[in-house]
Amino acid sequence: MSDINKWDVEDPKFWEEEGKKIAYRNLWISIPSLLTGFAVWLYWGIITVQMLNLGFPFAKSELFTLMAIAGLTGATLRIPSSFFIRLCGGRNTIVFTTSLLMIPAIGAGIALQDQTTPLWVFQLLALLSGFGGGNFASSMSNISFFFPKKQQGLALGLNAGLGNFGVTTMQILVPLVMTFGIFGGESMILQSTSGTLIGKIPAGTETWIQNAGFVWALFLVPLAFIGWFRMNNLKASHVSPDLGSPIGAIAKIVMMLAIGFSTALFGLWLLLPEAANGSGFGVPKEIVLVIVVVLTVFALKFLPGGIGESLTHQYKIFDNKHTWAMSIIYTMTFGSFIGYSAAFALAIKVIFGYQHIMVDGIMTHETINNNGPSALMYAWMGPFIGALIRPLGGWISDKMGGAKVTQIVSFVMVGSALGVAYYMKAAYSSATPEEFFVPFFVLFLLLFAATGIGNGSTFRTIAIVFNKEQAGPVLGWTSAIAAYGAFYIPKVFGEQIKATTPENALYGFAIFYGVCIIINWWFYLRKGAEFQNP
Repeated sequence: MSDINKWDVEDPKFWEEEGKKIAYRNLWISIPSLLTGFAVWLYWGIITVQMLNLGFPFAKSELFTLMAIAGLTGATLRIPSSFFIRLCGGRNTIVFTTSLLMIPAIGAGIALQDQTTPLWVFQLLALLSGFGGGNFASSMSNISFFFPKKQQGLALGLNAGLGNFGVTTMQILVPLVMTFGIFGGESMILQSTSGTLIGKIPAGTETWIQNAGFVWALFLVPLAFIGWFRMNNLKASHVSPDLGSPIGAIAKIVMMLAIGFSTALFGLWLLLPEAANGSGFGVPKEIVLVIVVVLTVFALKFLPGGIGESLTHQYKIFDNKHTWAMSIIYTMTFGSFIGYSAAFALAIKVIFGYQHIMVDGIMTHETINNNGPSALMYAWMGPFIGALIRPLGGWISDKMGGAKVTQIVSFVMVGSALGVAYYMKAAYSSATPEEFFVPFFVLFLLLFAATGIGNGSTFRTIAIVFNKEQAGPVLGWTSAIAAYGAFYIPKVFGEQIKATTPENALYGFAIFYGVCIIINWWFYLRKGAEFQNP
């Protein structure tokens, strides 16, 4: 039976006799579904590197926009996705949103077979890849309802942490499958050095870049079937009490996703230059983010069929000051993780894959550095560490308290970001940037590790601070706001690299981490705080 009417996991007897088995079954299906969502959402960070290596006729700044587009859409779709579970049910939501990933994956495989494919086609596919980003909010909200509070730190850490492995899985798998003609189509010839986790691939080698999209269909099709037959909708009063038919649930999801896509498209149009199919107005990215979030939240309230009324009830989370405090803190941890994951490979390629030399008194950055590290060999390690360590962050926080762990990692993030900025600046002004790669890389790995532990600790705090009705929507909402890191960080990197000052991006992020230290202390660590180290 897919629908469950009674669900009280805070009752130890119910948990041991009935709930535990059901909860873990749904968790183990949720994890690979979320993993593929992350993979499809963020694979543009790897695909764009290979597009550079193959000589696709796009500027570096235009390629950075593809990841930024996917980031903005994925984050925006998390806003409606935060409320899917109560309106549409867990099984209905996870199965349908996972199935939607087939559209951008297969579409990317088709488009990448031709170097004359126009930029707008890749921009559209990057937009649709946002499906994968939105899935995180509904997945985390769904799993939060299955487990008792005392075990939510570990359960949410496993779902998010192993789900985040979609980034690493993608960064390892995509370079490997591009070396084989396993899905048909013509090969292309590398114009500059590429690589996989096992070594460099020299220029002149055949590659099948289209496999970066096609390979995900192998996972998405069986996951859709398994989810439909083995996952559950919880119809308890605090989860999805007014759940209708699956067709009705899917219709609600489509309407709410359409709102998210519309506002994201409007934001992108405001932001992008005319050369990249935008308005050319040059509206600052911070203002665009505010416009997109506000429009999305208000537009959802006007949807018919009782959706708006239900959302009005769920929007009570916005009256809670802790919703806003945790949104900022989680942006520091998960926003940094997802943003760095999106930009890391292309940043390595641009900073270390080219020589930075003076020509007639002008610093140039166009000469290929044959001694530079392969971005596709190393980029996967950062997200791997961040995802691997996330469940540990949840487990430690269950023992120590979430806010205390968050405070420790915040200081580590400030120091690591400043160190990365130092070596990034040195490399981007050197004819031999590879000399600075090792300290840059080690510090970046430390930064990724800190974000991973902080991801687990902040979700532990949310699980304790909010009641069982609000915890799910708050988890979804905070993850939505934090996910804008996948848009903001690549956009900032692109702007600062174009301005030849990439280190300024890390200086700015370090300042933000310092602000988060103050917020976390004020709300959760100072004497007299409403919730003491939750």
